[in-house]
Amino acid sequence: MTAGSATLVELDVFRQQFPALHTKAYFNYGGQGPMATAVLEAMTQAYQHVQQAGPFSGQVNGWITQETALTRQAIAQELGVHAETISLTEDVTVGCNIALWGIDWRLGDHLLLSDCEHPGIVAAAQEVARRFGVEVTTCPLLATLNQGDPVAAIANQLKPSTRLVVLSHILWNTGQVLPLAEIVAACHSYSNVRPVRVLVDAAQSVGVLPLDLNQLAVDFYAFTGHKWWCGPEGVGGLYVRPEARDSLSPTFVGWRSIVSAPQGQPTGWKADGRRYEIATSAFPLLAGLRTAIALHHQFGSSRDRFQRICSLSERLWQRLGTLPHVHCLSTTPPPAGLVAFQLTNQAHADLVRYLEARSILLRTIANPDCVRACVHYLSTEAEIDHLVEAIRAFSPEA
Repeated sequence: MTAGSATLVELDVFRQQFPALHTKAYFNYGGQGPMATAVLEAMTQAYQHVQQAGPFSGQVNGWITQETALTRQAIAQELGVHAETISLTEDVTVGCNIALWGIDWRLGDHLLLSDCEHPGIVAAAQEVARRFGVEVTTCPLLATLNQGDPVAAIANQLKPSTRLVVLSHILWNTGQVLPLAEIVAACHSYSNVRPVRVLVDAAQSVGVLPLDLNQLAVDFYAFTGHKWWCGPEGVGGLYVRPEARDSLSPTFVGWRSIVSAPQGQPTGWKADGRRYEIATSAFPLLAGLRTAIALHHQFGSSRDRFQRICSLSERLWQRLGTLPHVHCLSTTPPPAGLVAFQLTNQAHADLVRYLEARSILLRTIANPDCVRACVHYLSTEAEIDHLVEAIRAFSPEA
């Protein structure tokens, strides 16, 4: 079935696979997605296999090689790229740190951030600046949510010393979807001396947007499986464009990243995405992520799922617009699954606690001060209406 043709009965049956959705209206997919029973079972079976075969055995080592290859391929198909471009990581932050620390920074180099990046990435950029004497500045993307040109906002901040631009594909605080292909083109064409590389925090885009990273030409794309893909925490990845690979040294080094001589001595880096991987990981989690990805395809294509997300987000945005004391940050329907809004009394934390006591889960954002609801294709119209009515009941004018 597809998202476009699924009836409410079919969706309800599909949702029964997710225990967290049985008794809650869940709007925190951008923080962590709920796992299906099949995902939990796949990981359990994988752990049992490892223990029964012997955790450190030839059989399990072969199994690990197969698991990592299959997972890289499953991820690559979702992103529209070759498997050799994918490095398996723990999460978005690790992927971003690989790119941030793998550049050969020189004193006086320039790193450009947007003003809508996650604090963890901002902190990493600040530490790069402290250690290497790199200049870090921010460009004003927050102001382009409803008017303005985000491409121009970034291009106007580039300078001859710019080495890297760091931004999110979908801004985690406002839900704005950036025109990534145009931004990347502006950065790549800025200088004939050396390219301005682009690192993307894809925490809110992977599992939401239909993606073709080859077409976007982005250099580094860091993502995770535990948010919109509804996979296990602890498995993510980093896409490195082949043209950018030689300019990015490994940040972490381990047996998975190196080529060794017959005597066991390291002789160089792996030629593909494995060069940025380290050593022993929780490999049974990979089976969980692949199961999660495959499960989404049972519901519909990536484009089908995205269209449903947009339709549901617009429904929530429209209904929030009817409430007194509620102001949606975006003046137009959300372009993806994040719906950010404010209360005129600014009691955002109180609202979130009020809703959680009623089994409706969403979160606050500090900058801008707002509440963020994450709408998935698994969300229902009834849940959205229930959320709106609960906010109406919380309003002092109710």
